[in-house]
Amino acid sequence: MSNEQKVAIVTGASQGLGDGIARAFLSRGYRVVGTSRSIKPSDNPNYLAIAGDIGDPATGKQVVEQALARFGRVDTLVNNAGIFVASEFTKYTEQQYRDMLWTNLNGFFYITQPAVEAMLTQGSGHIVQITTTLVDHASSNVPSVLASLTKGGLAAATRSLAIEYASRNIRVNAVSPGIIKTPMHAPETHGALAALHPMKRMGEVADVTQAVLYLEDAGFVTGEILHVDGGQVAGA
Repeated sequence: MSNEQKVAIVTGASQGLGDGIARAFLSRGYRVVGTSRSIKPSDNPNYLAIAGDIGDPATGKQVVEQALARFGRVDTLVNNAGIFVASEFTKYTEQQYRDMLWTNLNGFFYITQPAVEAMLTQGSGHIVQITTTLVDHASSNVPSVLASLTKGGLAAATRSLAIEYASRNIRVNAVSPGIIKTPMHAPETHGALAALHPMKRMGEVADVTQAVLYLEDAGFVTGEILHVDGGQVAGA
């Protein structure tokens, strides 16, 4: 198989946004490496599914190594895996704090390092973080300081990495969603969640995948935090 066909790695790829993003890249003719704790093997020769805990340092290294061994390159990394827990600040538990740092921050760091190394070797690459609009638009209806702490860190890291690697042909961007219809949200909550957006609807997985693909194509865009939130970041 030719190594010229582009390759995307997607974390948290077993369901919801991650599954949608992986499918979007496949539909474009990319080869895709998807990883999550519960991901199932795939019969698609262009899709490599790797089960693992993304917060474990060994997992990120393994995913990049297997991507290179199977497909010969890494063009795009989408850091989608994440945990979201809405809670009053004083009611967060120590375990919730550790879990969110483990997945949201460790899960970014330990796969992005080897991915950047691979991209430097091949001379180009693109990294996309999936954050949350709550980083820039806190809501009294959704207290979530740990999401802001961890995903806000990813937003800052996005800009820092974008500048560090801009001259070496590696772009780094982020998509900052509002509330998206995924298995995370029970159908009976959709009405109340839709009302939190100025556009009075929840986002669809396709809204986020379109944003990721826009950034993939936008060769002069780096360091961008693209809000896909029905107007939340603009105000109430």
